[in-house]
Amino acid sequence: MIGDLYIVATPIGNLGDFTIRAVETLKFVDLILCEDTRKTSVLLRHYEIDRPTLSYHQQSTDDKKAHILSKLMEGKNIALVTDAGTPGVADPGNELIAYLLYHLPDLKIIPIPGASSLTAALSISGMNVSKFTFIGFLPKKGKDKMFLKLLEQKIPIVFYESPNRIIKTLDWLIKLVGQDKQIFIGQELTKMYERILRGNLLEVKEKLMIEQNSQAGRVRGELVVIIS
Repeated sequence: MIGDLYIVATPIGNLGDFTIRAVETLKFVDLILCEDTRKTSVLLRHYEIDRPTLSYHQQSTDDKKAHILSKLMEGKNIALVTDAGTPGVADPGNELIAYLLYHLPDLKIIPIPGASSLTAALSISGMNVSKFTFIGFLPKKGKDKMFLKLLEQKIPIVFYESPNRIIKTLDWLIKLVGQDKQIFIGQELTKMYERILRGNLLEVKEKLMIEQNSQAGRVRGELVVIIS
């Protein structure tokens, strides 16, 4: 009998944003796949979850995927979590799911929904997000043409960005679409130093540059960016 695969959303910062169902699921499964076992261990200890863990991340090999496949074929129930948020969304979990479904088309995959930086940012952006385009992380090549094409749809564009690249990205956007384009940035959402920035591209860039050496300006995790 083939085991089940549970896709479990984890808190994006505040440990209180974890559902009862998610806790029950992680206590029930035979194995928890983690992007970083050290980070996930903090969450597991907090909720007194004592289950075996195994790393699975962007650099995991096909041998690791095959090992996970074999566990499911042995009847083991497995949960997949990411460091923060929902696995499979701009996350290597989607590659694993595709691999497993290729080899086990009848595999039962069960979503355990919860926190997502994407939906959290959209909910407080103040923009009309009844429709939007989500592009994950910006591509390294061809992003000018892609972005201008998306803007023709006249709906918000949402993407993730690294704190190390955000100023460079804002400079690129100013050059591409002009400094008056409205932007929303969510930093450290749900965490102690959560900060929300709204305004035009130039205003938000100036705020970030002024505060980049302050405690509030030190952003460790990825940012959610929404362009009107």
